Amino acid sequence: MTLKHSKYLLILCSFFILGCSNTKYLPEGDLLYTGGSVKVEDSMIKRKDRKALETELKNLLRPIPNKQILGLRPKLYIYNLAGKPKKEKGFRYWLRTKVGEPPVLFSKVDLEYNASVLRNYTENRGYFKTKVQSDSTRHGKKATAEYIVWPSKQYKIKNVSFPDDSTALGKSIARTQRRTLLISGNPYDLEAIKLERDRIDARLKEKGYYFFNPDYILAQVDSTKGDHEVNIRLKIKEETPSKARKPYTINDIIVYPNYSILTDSFAYKKEDIVKYKDFTIIDSAKTFNPRVFDRTLYFKKGDLYNRKNHNLSLNRFINLGTFKFVKNEFKVDDSIPDALNAYYYLTLLPKKFLRFEVGASTNSAGYTGTEAKINWNNRNFFGGAELFTLSLFGGIDFQVSGQNGAHDIYTFGGEASLVWPRLVAPFKWQNSSEFVPKTKVLLRYERQSKAEQYTLNSFKTSFGYLWKESARAEHELKVLEINYVSPKDVTDSYLEEIKTNPSLGKVIEKQLIFGPTYSYTFTNTMQKRKKHTFYFNGELDLAGNVTGLLMGANAKKGDTIKFFDVPFSQFVKVKGDFRHYLKLGENSKLATRLIAGAGYAYGNNTVMPSSRQFVAGGPNSIRAFRSQSVGPGSYKNTDPNAEFLEDQLGDIKLEFNTEYRTKLFSIVNGALFLDAGNVWLLNEDKNKPGGQISKDFMKQIAVGVGAGLRFDFSFLILRTDLAFPIRQPYLVNGSNWVIDAVDFGSGAWRKDNLMLNIAIGYPF
Repeated sequence: MTLKHSKYLLILCSFFILGCSNTKYLPEGDLLYTGGSVKVEDSMIKRKDRKALETELKNLLRPIPNKQILGLRPKLYIYNLAGKPKKEKGFRYWLRTKVGEPPVLFSKVDLEYNASVLRNYTENRGYFKTKVQSDSTRHGKKATAEYIVWPSKQYKIKNVSFPDDSTALGKSIARTQRRTLLISGNPYDLEAIKLERDRIDARLKEKGYYFFNPDYILAQVDSTKGDHEVNIRLKIKEETPSKARKPYTINDIIVYPNYSILTDSFAYKKEDIVKYKDFTIIDSAKTFNPRVFDRTLYFKKGDLYNRKNHNLSLNRFINLGTFKFVKNEFKVDDSIPDALNAYYYLTLLPKKFLRFEVGASTNSAGYTGTEAKINWNNRNFFGGAELFTLSLFGGIDFQVSGQNGAHDIYTFGGEASLVWPRLVAPFKWQNSSEFVPKTKVLLRYERQSKAEQYTLNSFKTSFGYLWKESARAEHELKVLEINYVSPKDVTDSYLEEIKTNPSLGKVIEKQLIFGPTYSYTFTNTMQKRKKHTFYFNGELDLAGNVTGLLMGANAKKGDTIKFFDVPFSQFVKVKGDFRHYLKLGENSKLATRLIAGAGYAYGNNTVMPSSRQFVAGGPNSIRAFRSQSVGPGSYKNTDPNAEFLEDQLGDIKLEFNTEYRTKLFSIVNGALFLDAGNVWLLNEDKNKPGGQISKDFMKQIAVGVGAGLRFDFSFLILRTDLAFPIRQPYLVNGSNWVIDAVDFGSGAWRKDNLMLNIAIGYPF
């Protein structure tokens, strides 16, 4: 027997031992429960529907058996391997309780209970008079449960009637019939009736019926008429209280903006009461300008109560970011029986606080590293719930795998920002979103020093707006953003290198960029139960366009306009980032990302500023290639004597990533991934042959594959990815595919091709 065959035999024996050892530690006389099956026996049901019903019923069975991977139960094996710890701490306790999983015993299976659950579920779906038979089968020290279900023909809805009485409540319910969920011809379903009652209640809440609830609606089902058909009659229960039968309006609105849940906040003096429009504000500390509540609350005195404005007001208070707790209650006014007084109890977060952050950072050149940041915040700077933030930051960016010509980057700077919870503008804008629109002003200075090369001083200021349509869609418009970059301390060796490689000089050019930017973000990834979730971010950057047009700037003809002896940039840049997440199982998914972007310089300059160009390669991009080392096009700097690496920048970017993610055990997740893409130049650059985009751009796509581990510590995710290229765009002899050259046994191949990326968070 060869060594190769011995390995296979050893693996098979290990699997066999792994399976057997799971039953070794079972209690005397008990069996390991390995799962249940459900079979629906009814030729009247289509095979597709029968299989779907079987799947639904199987998911109802309890208990759930131990998790399996390839027919094995590794978590149960780890539980048994760890043994019973002497103390409720230590490695063995952690291994048994956190990584392992106790055996699911057959003695815990209640066949009769499961049978009744299956019977109730099918009857609630319209399969009346269902019969269920249960049994079990033993296989050594393991046991399974089997259930056979005989449903009768499914009942359909024949007719639905709504209340026809002349009361205001009856008429209000009858007017909701047009959007009923109970459709004639549809199968009878108890869940649909529950949803219909909730729908009616939601509609009534918009009409002022504050005290109504779904339990006051009775659904009478008559199955005695017709062939397997039911008539459903919706009616108001006789015991429905009088206060639930009438709509209410809003009377007084009282706000306690400095409410404490620990003390009696209702003790106040007359001078503590402030009347502002329709509101009564009780706050001895005069914490807020009363206009804050006028912009946040949607109720006005005399309004008909409705749930939409109720929730909008609460959500806007929460999204102000100033309050720790928001409590609301409505009470019937003693003097006006059909009116409600609204009370809002707001508990403040600390006004001033200091926060220290440590994390990962990625700069424009694609380097990865660490950054420390300290923030001082004031949540109510001018008394209008404004957020003022003053930050100091510093960090170092480096390449983990190393690279000739790569030098560490040291960064430090400061930033000040002020956010108003309203639109500071010469026009009025009504926003009905639950999220408060915001105005933001920012001022930032950053000093970036690249060891042995140069230092860049960057000044940035911006003024703009942020607003959300919903929890999924967000907009950001920077009406004006100004960015000025100036080089300093450029080394003689770097200046000397520019003579042989002019591309290096582009990075240290002075830059003046100003103009509006806009971004739109949509995501529903917070909906964890959905099989398909999406993320999209679109960006538009318009720099110097109006100024260039008004001043007749034309760099091609030598008419370059300068401010403070610096030519301003004029360009249009668009970028789209689309992501799709496909849920494959409870702990696995397929994540896919597509990035496409382009920038076009014109008017006052002929090339895009380096800070606005695209890069590819690195821990959050094409992981099989070093940071910013891909492209443009098929270009590659092959000078072995180059002391400094030039930035591999492009005007156009196309990138595709796909990644299979799954939970391995405890806090450890695994991933398999494929990355592909490149950047290109719009115009030819004689210093970068092959960098200009052409009709054959797809032949210049770089491709890499790899695997990684992710350690989920809840407060952060530590990611390690190991990748290698399978297609290199800069190869000129023959095919660019290098799959045949993959040789994990070769030290030279591993040194040149294996890329280890260590980062914080997922790449996308």
